[in-house]
Amino acid sequence: MPFRDTAILCRNIGDLLLVIGGVLLAVIIIPITTKEYFMIPGCLIPASGAIIIGLCLKYLFKTDDVLETRHAMTIAALGWLIAPLFCAIPFVLGANMPFLDAYFESMSGWTGTGLTMIAHPSELSHTLQFLRSFMQWLGGVGVIVLVISIIARHGTYMYALYHAEGRDTKITPRIRDTIRTIWRVYLALTAAGVGLLWLAGMPLWDSINCAMTGIGTGGFTVTDGNIAEYHSTTIEIVLIPIMLAGAIPFLVHYQVIMRKTSSYFKDIQCKAIFAMVLVGATLLVLENIFSQGNCNLMTTSGDSVFQFVSTITCTGFQTADINRWTPTAHIILIIAMIIGGTAGSTSGGIKTMRAVMLVKGVGWWLKKIALPQEAVIAYRIGKKTLSEDHKNAELEEVSLLLNLWIIFLLVGVVVLLHVVPAGFNLDCVILEVASAQSNVGLSTGITTASLPAAGKIMLIGNMWIGRLEIIPAIFLLRTLLVREVT
Repeated sequence: MPFRDTAILCRNIGDLLLVIGGVLLAVIIIPITTKEYFMIPGCLIPASGAIIIGLCLKYLFKTDDVLETRHAMTIAALGWLIAPLFCAIPFVLGANMPFLDAYFESMSGWTGTGLTMIAHPSELSHTLQFLRSFMQWLGGVGVIVLVISIIARHGTYMYALYHAEGRDTKITPRIRDTIRTIWRVYLALTAAGVGLLWLAGMPLWDSINCAMTGIGTGGFTVTDGNIAEYHSTTIEIVLIPIMLAGAIPFLVHYQVIMRKTSSYFKDIQCKAIFAMVLVGATLLVLENIFSQGNCNLMTTSGDSVFQFVSTITCTGFQTADINRWTPTAHIILIIAMIIGGTAGSTSGGIKTMRAVMLVKGVGWWLKKIALPQEAVIAYRIGKKTLSEDHKNAELEEVSLLLNLWIIFLLVGVVVLLHVVPAGFNLDCVILEVASAQSNVGLSTGITTASLPAAGKIMLIGNMWIGRLEIIPAIFLLRTLLVREVT
């Protein structure tokens, strides 16, 4: 790799490490407040290490060279590997976790996945409980967005990084103003979530953590039994709009705050996700009612609706043992996981907009076959009309991402099939891998500390690839593999 490229990467990784160090220093407020002084070294050591290495990289590799797309993609891919690395250390020092398990937990936190190696979160210190939730809250916005919201750079530089993390929507013409607006909206939604959960009967500490992971569509909780442990229909009802809020674009929330309430019902992605919730939840309710026979109708219906919303928003809050559900129910959840929430939100999956584009593409293709050759077809997405070239480019991108997504899903399934304990069917394995790759966090019971190392490493890779929306991850792997050849 040329020195110029190395300098650009190292300088930006240095900025990233400074921010990660600052995050860990901020967490020290919790052990000081809760008198868990034994946790201070667990946060201070990695914070100091990140800051020292960050300063060295930042000042040893000074450069004014322009950041290109290839640099931005590499930085984004590395950033999502490095941030969990430093944040894993508090789990090693504070909870005596093996490093691989701690890194898995940290990756699951930053990517907003919610799969966990910790069987009893309630037994963790308040510091580690908060760190898990804080990682998911920050990760919901994005590691790179977090960095560029703190580090001052010119607009084109910041937009390249912003775009590399899978974000395209600009709320305002200036990227810095867009990021500031995102944080204001995010803070307002989180504060509202805390208040609603507390009023619903959830303890304040739990409310703070659940609001952060709910709006961040992460799914970590401070209880051992996830949301089921509260045995509260009111809390579950309150969590549904919180999860949906996390899966709706920040731009739409901003428009509503600016007194355009109808935006929730006019935005094409919002309409699509509301429609999918209605149809998908209904199908899941019917499947579970008919398959479970003499079941409690209200409980089964409530669990089905809650789990479907939790799945399609990629939150991962859990109220039922989905391992006992039928393969058909699992397929419904897998489809919802793959689609995921909307572009420009905190959720994962291939995104609702791409699913809409695929459906539209099939419709346009059928029209082209049915209509006379000289007929002119209008390619409309919502209120937007696409040219032929633009339509083809969009469909090509969607097809490429979906194909790559399926390839990595299959690789993960093959690996897990060789390491999971007996008793788990193929549909359970597919659901587990899809849950990791779409950053959902629902589990059939496969993901535990007893899972062999190969399975943990594969799921870490699935979480990383899914959060980056594949392309930056592949670009980094390509750079590493072909560097000697080039």
